Amino acid sequence: MRALVVDHGEAGPVRFADVDEPVPSTGEALVEIRHIGLNFGELNYAHQWPAGAVHGHDAAGVVVRAASDGSGPPEGTRVAVGMAPHAWAERVAVDPASLGTVPEGVDLADAAALGIAGVTALRVLRKRSLLARNVLVTGASGGVGHFAVQLAALAGARVTALVGSPDRAAGLRELGADEVLTDLAETGDRFDLVLDTVGGPLVAQAWSSLAEGGTIHLVGYSSGQDTTFPSGALFGFGEPRTIATYGDMTPTSGELTDLLGLMAAGRLSAPVGLRGDWKEVDDAVQALFARKVHGKIVLDVA
Repeated sequence: MRALVVDHGEAGPVRFADVDEPVPSTGEALVEIRHIGLNFGELNYAHQWPAGAVHGHDAAGVVVRAASDGSGPPEGTRVAVGMAPHAWAERVAVDPASLGTVPEGVDLADAAALGIAGVTALRVLRKRSLLARNVLVTGASGGVGHFAVQLAALAGARVTALVGSPDRAAGLRELGADEVLTDLAETGDRFDLVLDTVGGPLVAQAWSSLAEGGTIHLVGYSSGQDTTFPSGALFGFGEPRTIATYGDMTPTSGELTDLLGLMAAGRLSAPVGLRGDWKEVDDAVQALFARKVHGKIVLDVA
């Protein structure tokens, strides 16, 4: 079968290859993949995976063989695959703990956009009550950012979306952002929670805008820059402020189910900024790295 595998050469980060058919264990379902969802991190840091390994973590498809131990969804079920290894192939053996059943009325392509981005946003925003809180989402035009803006607004937060340029602000107010900024210096607000996907100097800026008792959750570092805090910036009186890292790789089925339920109810939309055929993966990767895509990239598996 065909799959996208890690390529450490100049033509990388992924290439097509013929690979062996997956052989599910007793506790795995065999899923025929219809769509794959691309993420910046797994492509930008593909060198951290072995060359030739089937790559990718997010996808959507149909169960063609249920797990033989009776766990998980039955044959014929439409499913979203989230944070599962080796997902960018025509067929994948998946632990049911990484599957969410896609309700009627939800497009499989939209379900493929969930995975890492949707689950990350949901897990961070569930760390505290957001009702009437000030929430800042950096890199708000990306996949995690689009989901975070919507979910924070649904939870009753006052949401500020920070983007890198004015052209990346489109649609964020419609998703629930109360304010859209291109520079944090444009506001004097203090934030109870910051979901940061950018890293670099922006983290120090966000720290200076953090309310007492507030937390910055670091979920990405797309800037690739170091963070330097001015002398004395990490000292303060009042309720402690915190910086929290993120690396939750626990099973995603519960969060996928919740997110898909919100989609089915019309309360959450998938931020698909580019849709195409997986044969065009090289063009899609270039567009992602050039920051030409607002939201997620979803490719159809022919």
